[in-house]
Amino acid sequence: MTWTDFSAMQPLLSQASWDTLYMVGWSTLIAVVGGLPLGVLLVLTDRGGLLQNILANKILGQVVNIARSMPFIILMVALMSFTRWVTGTTIGREAAIVPLAIGAIPFFARLVETAVREVDGGLVEAVQAMGGNTWTVVRKVLVPEALPSLISSATTTVVALIGYSAMAGTVGAGGLGDIAIRYGYQRFDTQLMWITVAVLAVVISLIQIAGDFAARALHRRGGRSGPAPKLRLLKAKEPATADVSKVA
Repeated sequence: MTWTDFSAMQPLLSQASWDTLYMVGWSTLIAVVGGLPLGVLLVLTDRGGLLQNILANKILGQVVNIARSMPFIILMVALMSFTRWVTGTTIGREAAIVPLAIGAIPFFARLVETAVREVDGGLVEAVQAMGGNTWTVVRKVLVPEALPSLISSATTTVVALIGYSAMAGTVGAGGLGDIAIRYGYQRFDTQLMWITVAVLAVVISLIQIAGDFAARALHRRGGRSGPAPKLRLLKAKEPATADVSKVA
């Protein structure tokens, strides 16, 4: 490939990069919205959980395991009818969002489950002792304390989705994967294929750096296992102690 050829391909690469980010962005949003409550529910319904229900936990776990074990290329083909029903087509970036999101939800849910399980059980017991219900425990302890790990989990999900989106390009979904297949592989343009790989590597590196920075920043501000949550709980108890002393 000459410099002139590369300059002619720049608009195509720019559009393909935007298509990839568009697919991955929407898929990540849907995966977080669907996977976060699913992952928390897996923890709550497990043995010893606040909503212990072994049967429901086993069913949810099996559904997640089956969905995670399915190769993405097979998932895309299996969901074609559903994708056509949702988007009206099976080709293009909008159509690719459906299998990408469905494939990412169980993946992210397991990462959420792992992050939430690492939260200090003493904080949960303290909130319960203060009269907090299950929703309060989830909103005030489990999610905030696991937030650094949840950010890292979301970053891992985004990186995986970028790989999935490149695979989706093989069935006409667009994006950088489509460029690599149509122009790099089918037209034997090895240089363009490696340029596409380099662009994907840069995008993944930037996303990973941003995710790691956000996770570290949250951890320094008193994320999981930090002293800040315990101090907040102690402060919450102090007014009640003060009121008792006044009555006495």
